[in-house]
Amino acid sequence: MAEQQKPTGPVGPPLLDLTIDNITPNTIRINSQSPDARLTYLLARLVTHLHDFARETRLSTDEWMAAIEFLIGCGKICTDVRNEFILLSDVLGLSLLVDSINHPKPPQGTEGSVLGPFHTHDAPLLENGSSMTSDPAGETMLAICTVKDVQGNPIPGVHIDIWETDSSGHYDVQHSGRNEPSERCVMVSDAEGKFWFQGIKPVPYPIPNDGPVGKLLGRLNRHCWRPAHVHFMFGKEGWDKLITALYLRGDPYETSDAVFGVKKSLVVDLDKVDKETAEKYGVKEGSWLLKHDFVLTTQEETEKLRDRLATEALEKLGLNLKLVDHLPVPDLD
Repeated sequence: MAEQQKPTGPVGPPLLDLTIDNITPNTIRINSQSPDARLTYLLARLVTHLHDFARETRLSTDEWMAAIEFLIGCGKICTDVRNEFILLSDVLGLSLLVDSINHPKPPQGTEGSVLGPFHTHDAPLLENGSSMTSDPAGETMLAICTVKDVQGNPIPGVHIDIWETDSSGHYDVQHSGRNEPSERCVMVSDAEGKFWFQGIKPVPYPIPNDGPVGKLLGRLNRHCWRPAHVHFMFGKEGWDKLITALYLRGDPYETSDAVFGVKKSLVVDLDKVDKETAEKYGVKEGSWLLKHDFVLTTQEETEKLRDRLATEALEKLGLNLKLVDHLPVPDLD
């Protein structure tokens, strides 16, 4: 007869006679053996809210299993170029919430928006003035932008990821025959903090509704449309990463974005390219013109603001916490 195998890891506290009322503190207790204080705190709060949700809703077994199958479905439809879990986070408003918590902006700074599920890492690095579109059906748009700090000084050498849909409202990765990136590029701001490129006038489009998230929106009687916009992501060492987008004013979905990305400060008007601008930038007169000044904050500025806002929020909640590496953990001192 084989010898009974003995536990190799920590046994932990005894867990017997668990009930609706005592399962939560006991789960937190056994999850609190890690030396990682932040992990312990995250799991404690997650378990607390999950268990309270189950108790408050009297969650049925069928509903619980449906939720598990929903998450399994999200995983199955994910690919290297489509992330259904990001989409889920977006439509629940969580993406925008997390970005707002982690990347607060002073009044002068450009506000953030959602990343979305279709950013890729294969966009080509293009010279300023280049075209990032291969869509002959799109309406030509020239974008002339600057990157500055909160004092108005130009920031050179910023890498800017830029991406948008084609004129049919699809990202390049949504086309089965995609051979190379289109409607996306990476640019670098020049010595004056300036970058400019040719794209197409953005159009509104539906987020993917052929998967679990789309079906959920249907059950909730919500539409799946996003207003016309162009995505931007700014990165340079020492500066807080900015993920944002510019939205066209007057779009029919401007005030009902399916993923909650629109902010008033990010809504813009398009102009038309005049003769002088057309000659200077090598585009056709009468093309659409997007002009915008982006304002970045330093990493230090953002961390100070985030710490202050976190401390104020925790005090309002009456939580006995301290910040370690800018993140709250229980203050046991």
